[in-house]
Formats: sequence, C-alpha cells, structure tokens
Amino acid sequence: MVVIGHCKASTGTFTTRNSQHLSLYLLFLSTEEEVEDVLSNILRDRSHIDETLRLASEENAAENYHAAIQKLRKIYHSAVKPMEQAYKYNELRAHEISGTVRALGNSATLPYGEITSKPMVLFLGPWSVGKSSMINYLLGLKDSPYQLYTGAEPTTSEFTVIMHGEKTRSIEGIVMAADSSRSFSPLEKFGQSFLEKLIGIEMPHKLLERVTFVDTPGIIENRKQQERGYPFNDVCQWFIDRADLIFVTFDPTKLDVGLELEMLFRQLKGRESQIRIILNKADNLATQDLMRVYGALFWSLAPLINVTEPPRVYVSSFWPYDYAPDTSRELFKREEISLLEDLNQVIENRMENKIAFIRQHAIRVRIHALLVDRYVQTFKDKMSYFSDPDLVFKEIVDDPDKFFIFKSILAKTNVSKFDLPNREAYQDFFGVNPIGSFKSLSAQCSYSGGCLLDKIEKAITSELPGLLSSINPGKAPPGLSSCEATGCGDKPKNRYRKN
Repeated sequence: MVVIGHCKASTGTFTTRNSQHLSLYLLFLSTEEEVEDVLSNILRDRSHIDETLRLASEENAAENYHAAIQKLRKIYHSAVKPMEQAYKYNELRAHEISGTVRALGNSATLPYGEITSKPMVLFLGPWSVGKSSMINYLLGLKDSPYQLYTGAEPTTSEFTVIMHGEKTRSIEGIVMAADSSRSFSPLEKFGQSFLEKLIGIEMPHKLLERVTFVDTPGIIENRKQQERGYPFNDVCQWFIDRADLIFVTFDPTKLDVGLELEMLFRQLKGRESQIRIILNKADNLATQDLMRVYGALFWSLAPLINVTEPPRVYVSSFWPYDYAPDTSRELFKREEISLLEDLNQVIENRMENKIAFIRQHAIRVRIHALLVDRYVQTFKDKMSYFSDPDLVFKEIVDDPDKFFIFKSILAKTNVSKFDLPNREAYQDFFGVNPIGSFKSLSAQCSYSGGCLLDKIEKAITSELPGLLSSINPGKAPPGLSSCEATGCGDKPKNRYRKN
C-alpha cells in the first residue's frame, strides 16, 4: 500500500493515506497548476539525499576508483590466479564448507565481475513493508516508467537488481547469468525456474554508479519454500554472502516472527556488522505507540540476534511523500540522514573492502598451495621402490597429523590456525585430484616469470597494501609489509636464476 500524508492545495485541505484516493482527487482538479500545487505539498524534499551521499562531487573519485580497480585486477590475474589454477583451489572450495570466508559459488577463481562489482545493498523483510518504496525514494523513481511496483498486497515476486547502465532498460535473468562481465553468473546453479524470477534494471543514475540495489520477494510465513518453485533460502544466502549492507525492513503491523523469517536470521549469522534494521512507516503511529512498537520489535528479534552489540535500528518513513501531520518529523529526518551517512560510509570504503577481500583470498590460496606442496613432499619422502603408491598416500591423507602436515605449515610460516582448511576437505580434494598431478612449489618457477610463491607473497605483503596506501595517502596500513605479519614463510629457490 502506498501511503501519503497531509497536503494543502488551493482548493482546500486534503488528507489521505492511500495513493488511489489521491489519484481520484487529482481527477477533480481543473488546472495543471492545481495538480502541481497538490503534488508539491505532499512530495518530500530530496535535496538532502544528494548532499549526504555527495553525489555532486564524485567525478574525480570515480576516476580514481576505476584506476584502482584496474590495478587490483592486474595484481589478481598476475599473482593470485596462476596459483589458484596450479593447485586447483576451486576444487577445494567446492568440497570445503566454511562460514569464515565470503562465498564464491562453486568456483574460487574470481570472475572479472567479482572484482569490478560495486557494493551491493540488499533489502530483506516481510511483504509490503516498504522495501520497493524505499528504493524508489532513494533513486527518485517516483512516476518514472521504471519505478518498482508497490502495493498493499505482496507485489514483489522477483529478485530485482537495480544497477547502473548507459540507458534505462530491463534485463532478463537468463541474460544476466550468461553475461560473464557481471557477477551474477553463479546464479545459474539455482535453475531456470529461479532465473525466470530474476530481473535486472539498468539506468543512468549517479548513485548507481557507486552502488547496486537488490530488492527481494517479501517473506510470507504461510507459504512453503517449495511453492516458490526455486530454493528461496539458498538464493537469499547467495545474495547475503555478497552484500556489503543488508537492510532488514519491518513496519509496525508486521512484527511477528515466523519460521521463514527465523531461517533468514540464521542465514545472517556472522554478518551482524552488515545488518541494519529499519522500522518503516513510523509516521503511521503517534509517539507513544511508536515507543511501544519499537520495544516490541526488539523483543521479537532478541532471540534471533545473539550478539553483544545489537544492530542499528532506523526509525522513519522511507518514501517520497511528506510525513503525516502531528508526528516526529524532525526525528524521522535525522534518522534518514543517519541511514544515508551509513550507506555513504559503505560506498566510500568500497575499494578498501575489495582490496582486503582479495588479500584475504590470496592468503587462503597461498596456504592451500603450501599444504599441497607439503603433501607432495611427504609422499615423495615416504615412497620407496617397493611401496604401493595408493596405500602410502592413503595413509598420509587419512592421518595428516601423523606426518605433521598441518603443524609444519603453522610452525614455518606463521599461518593462523583459524585460516587452515579442514583436514577432511583434503580427503575429498585428493580423491578427485591425484597427488601425482601436482608439482612441488620449487618446480613452479620459470626464468622469465619467477616463482608462483614469490608472486603471491609479494602481492600479499607489498602490492595490495601499497595499493591500499595509494588510495589513502598518509594512512599506510601498519604491519602488512612483513612476511611474519602476513604469514609468509620460506621461499623456494628459483633454479632457473643465478642467486
């Protein structure tokens, strides 16, 4: 339901909370001036959005951002990706289940779109709480051909991705998944039924040059997931894993927590720092009632969010129309500006977050290569002329602690034990990839290209921190320049070069 506030026009005073009533009212106005007068009184001023998000002063920042992205892409493709491919890191990630890293679908080799993608803001929550209206408001889509449809009934049945483009157009989900330049190709694994429920909207907008919005179908507690025709929770998890900011939206009439919403908060476990709770349509209530609803919201969510510091809650009415009369409009305005500042902080830190993510990924790839190298060396040491290769390696894989596989990595390279993959993951990994298909790290060197380990360690200890310092002059990250701090270990000798 689209709700509007109190307005005064030349024909008298008009109050309604329904857009259909407004449309009927406008039909009775005789002149365009009267219509414009009514709309100018009920539509909210949006100038603070551009000002808070600094959309007018982004030209130079955009150029610097694109230049940094190209450098980051070059570092990844020259230093990290060769190690991924040489030791088949994607095969490990396919078998290992871990909640400590950002999910990459079935492949750990980062596609181009994963590196160049903009920060993603995800909107979740029950049906008809104002998720689509909020996106319309932030982007100024009111009365445009591409405004997201809103209504009192459940209206959004698709996952809608709103992103920047040279011209305004809609894109089918199957086209988005097939485009390798985007970061949505892994969505193909959810099947054609889901891709039919995925739609993209491109438009030339200043804010969309810096961020991508994702609108989701509202949670309906009396509907089973199977009735949607695709794995709804799995799709939500895919977007949650990639979101930089997650708005979980409620309104005063939908505070009950059912099984589907409870499952959603389980999926948000570990992402509490990205979660923001929005109590929307707050101008529907008097101040005293609003306080009671605010307390009821925390009461409902307390069992679902087991963290020391609760997530930030924004209380306002996020849509284009003016606040209802006799409500806390100053409070709502401050809350809205606070939310915009939070969004702007995520946007401004997008490059730093991306560098940190690629560096974390590089560290894990390097650890995997060191472990595979240790398995290879142990296998060679234990093999003799009369040994059965299968039995020898089975003994190593079944009990790696007996051969100090993991402890040797921790002892020599100062790797954090929390970054080590699961031991069981390597049983599956080597079940698919025979040990004989891998070379030792000392053999992964060439005269012209150097050693793969040297390259990835240089990226971790020097190139990526240097790139971070270049976009933050005078704010060099401490402790990232030494191998000891980043987990670098003994480097293999390049047999192709004179030392």
